[in-house]
This record gives sequence, C-alpha cells and structure tokens, in this order.
Amino acid sequence: MTDFVLVAGAWLGAWAWDEVAAELRTAGHGVHPLTLSGLAEKRDVPAGQRRHVQDIVDEVERLDLRDVVLVGHSYAGIPVGQAAERIGDRLALVVFVDSTVPVDGESFLSGWPSDHVRASIEAGGGFWPPLTADDCAGQDLTGEQIARIIGGSTPHPGASLTEPAALSRPLGELPATYIKCLLDGDEPMDAVQKLLKSDSWELVRMDTGHWPMFSRPRELAGILHRSAVRA
Repeated sequence: MTDFVLVAGAWLGAWAWDEVAAELRTAGHGVHPLTLSGLAEKRDVPAGQRRHVQDIVDEVERLDLRDVVLVGHSYAGIPVGQAAERIGDRLALVVFVDSTVPVDGESFLSGWPSDHVRASIEAGGGFWPPLTADDCAGQDLTGEQIARIIGGSTPHPGASLTEPAALSRPLGELPATYIKCLLDGDEPMDAVQKLLKSDSWELVRMDTGHWPMFSRPRELAGILHRSAVRA
C-alpha cells in the first residue's frame, strides 16, 4: 500500500481531492488530503510558503508515513517539491499536477508576467482573491464543477507567493512524475522541461484543463496509482 499526501493549489483545501481520494482508497491506498495553512478550514492561520512546506513535512511525520507519494497541484508544487527532499527516505515519489516547481531562490511569482497578481494581493490586503467563473472557462469543467471550485475557494495568503524557495539539492535527483494538462498549455514551463531531462522524471499528459481533480478525477487517480506502482 502506498500513502498519498494530496495538496491542492491556490485558494483550495483538502476538500478538492474528495473524488480522487475515493478512487485511490478503492484501489487500496492510504490517502491523506491536506489543507495548507491560511486556506479553507485553516483560513485563520497565518501562513507563507515556508509554513506551507512545514505543513506537509509535519503531516508526514505526524502520521509516521513511509513509502509516501507527495502530490502537488498548481501552486502547491512549490512547497511539495521542497517538502519532498526534506522527508528523506520516507519519499517514494513526488507528483506535480500541472504545477509550478520550486527553483532555489525564486518565488511562485518569479519568471512570468505577474505584476497583476502582486497588485491584486496588495488590493486584497495581503491575499490573492479567488478566481471567478470566467477564469475557469475553457478548462473542461461543467457549470456544477466551476460552482464547486468558486464556492469552496478562499483568498490565498500572498506571502506564500512571494517568498523564495530553498532547495538543498537539485530537484531533478528526486523520483518524479509531471502531469501536464493540455488545455492549460501544450508544453510544460521551461523549468519543468529542464527537469524532465533527468532519468528519474517522467511526463504524463492529460487532455483536460488545469483542475483535473474536478474534471477527470478517475483518470487522474489512475495516473497516480500507476505512477506509484512504477516508483
């Protein structure tokens, strides 16, 4: 049995994995969806990126998990990638779901035109305001799924987006699967393409949008299961 720790991206909490978690449990895995500090039911907890890394490490250690697959979606790829190296031999695999990856010394907002995000964080009192329904259009989501995403989202703590990542060794040394959702762009970002040159990384493509835990939960669970079996 593999233990999965599932971490959703900006604005979302553990609830976003409900359907994927059910599929993985049916396949016999241990599943531990995690809400990061400052979000969902933890919205009142002060948080930045370093706190998010510690959230993940603490959960693995609290549950004394072994043979762990850490899964990070979107923004969560940054704290998940850092936590993956910090849990040492507890790690079996790290999976990045259409996510950003940590680059030592750089933040989530580094390397792309993000001035509008910084402005919205300032206007939001230090929080990145949640998406609107229009932001979710064209991502293989039904109206009901969009309503679930919007209805469950909470403002995202801005400090987590501006703090730099800290890596103690090259990320390409970790065993990893990168899942690229094609409706969110045909190719992974440059930092990911460099990492995919490593023999320990694999690329899997999904013909869906940026939130596959909602649009294709069974397919995503199947990919996670197969990746864990190969690890």
